[in-house]
Amino acid sequence: MHTTLTEHARCLYGDEYRPAPECAAKHREDWFIEELTFADADSIFAMLRELCPHTVDGHLPVWVRNLAYRLALLQRPDDPALMRAAAENLWMHGPEWDGIAADLLKRADALDREE
Repeated sequence: MHTTLTEHARCLYGDEYRPAPECAAKHREDWFIEELTFADADSIFAMLRELCPHTVDGHLPVWVRNLAYRLALLQRPDDPALMRAAAENLWMHGPEWDGIAADLLKRADALDREE
């Protein structure tokens, strides 16, 4: 069984930097998405940093990355570093989300000015 969200994602999608662990669990994407849905922001952000450390890499599907950032931002709506990471991901993976990415950066900058 998987002990972390990162381990579960690595088993299901693979990892460019480390081999998938030996695992006898049955891997289903819907089970992973359920775990992701209820994961805390730290676990989600750790998974994204470990499996996609340079934004352009990683085997996580773009829709999973977008969902993961969205779920983390819902838990931490005032986290400028998380906003910037989400914006970078959106810039990298499609012009459809450029407006959302720009808004995230504006919000992150505004939060930094408040401190």
